[in-house]
Amino acid sequence: AMRFFVFMTGMFLAGSLLAQAHGERERREDIRRHRAMAAAHEAAAKCLESGKSEKDCLEKLRQDCKGLGIGKYCGLRHQH
Repeated sequence: AMRFFVFMTGMFLAGSLLAQAHGERERREDIRRHRAMAAAHEAAAKCLESGKSEKDCLEKLRQDCKGLGIGKYCGLRHQH
């Protein structure tokens, strides 16, 4: 009974450590995605500031956001 208890405690601790490591990996990936989305939106703002058309700037944003966020504009589409 004692060996089983020690074994189960060890399994629980090992599982906890693996879950924590997986969480940290996901956290780093989330940080990377946020930075990539921020860069895409900053580039869109600079595009608009440069005088280019909204259509051209949104097309570039759509390309930059491909695979990053929800929707084709990295989750941001505001009202006009």
